[in-house]
Amino acid sequence: MNVGILTGGGDCPGLNAVIRAVVRRGHQLGFKFVGIRDGWKGLIDYSIVPITKEMISGLLPRGGTILGTSRTNPFKKEEDAQRVMANIKKLGLGCIVSIGGDDTLGVAAKLFSRGINTVGIPKTIDNDLSRTDITFGFDTAVSVVTEALDRLHTTTEAHHRVMVVEVMGRHAGWIAVYGGIAGGADMILIPEEPFDVEEVAKVVRKRKEEGKNFSIIVAAEGAYPKEAGGSITKDRTLDAFGNVKLGGVGEFLAVELEKRTGIETRYVVLGHLQRGGSPTAYDRVLATRYGVRAAELIHEKKFGRMVALEGNKIVDVPLEEAAGKTKTVDKGIYAIAKVFFG
Repeated sequence: MNVGILTGGGDCPGLNAVIRAVVRRGHQLGFKFVGIRDGWKGLIDYSIVPITKEMISGLLPRGGTILGTSRTNPFKKEEDAQRVMANIKKLGLGCIVSIGGDDTLGVAAKLFSRGINTVGIPKTIDNDLSRTDITFGFDTAVSVVTEALDRLHTTTEAHHRVMVVEVMGRHAGWIAVYGGIAGGADMILIPEEPFDVEEVAKVVRKRKEEGKNFSIIVAAEGAYPKEAGGSITKDRTLDAFGNVKLGGVGEFLAVELEKRTGIETRYVVLGHLQRGGSPTAYDRVLATRYGVRAAELIHEKKFGRMVALEGNKIVDVPLEEAAGKTKTVDKGIYAIAKVFFG
């Protein structure tokens, strides 16, 4: 069987480890592989590369994706969708392994409904994909945030400042919560619970009154003040799937806190630092487990499924149940974080 592999959406550590695992196990099962460049765009443009055993050598610790990625939505235009269908037939693909988040897997689910065999692998550093406990890339992102907070603690304390650290998290604050707890943040703001700017300022003032002359606040990019009524953005441009490009809550909060407390306040946007670099050991293992199981699903002809982590077991679930549903932060873990606010 000829199998196509693509990586779509934002890149994250572990993508290459997944490709390596799918191909390695797939070769053992008798499959041949082609790489589809730049996500679904590669099936529109017919941008294809054969994937050999030599090509996957050394991929385990390598960040990014050797196939490239994009946020292309082939269903935005019907002619693009038709080109995708025609190129799948031209390539003789018996299945497409789609490695991505909600949008990428949503396309895979639509293709399956049109008679194309697909298997999904969950990828998002935000860890907000439904039907899986953990997505690969999340642990690496949390590690980056934790290290950044460790470094920021020393300079923030030395200058008696407030530091607002903006991290990724469009609709869910998993990175903010886990990174904030691990890095000892004094307050964590997430999209699930709109914040009151004055309440944040009170925490900063209280810490100063108690002799703590610095504060570190972690804010997910999708966090927003109650009075705003929605996420803060620098502009209103949309990507191919209709998602607003977020950014600016760190700057907004830094300006407001300095104005209300009189304490010098700076902000740092970690941005794509969270996506880059080599995956952690945990993400390498998880990505490998996902890739191996995905190849086995193809062998078992269990199409229209997504591999997932349930507890410590790798399972598979319907693609349509995973795509389009956001997994928000568990209230229990956020309650633990709040114990250390202030």
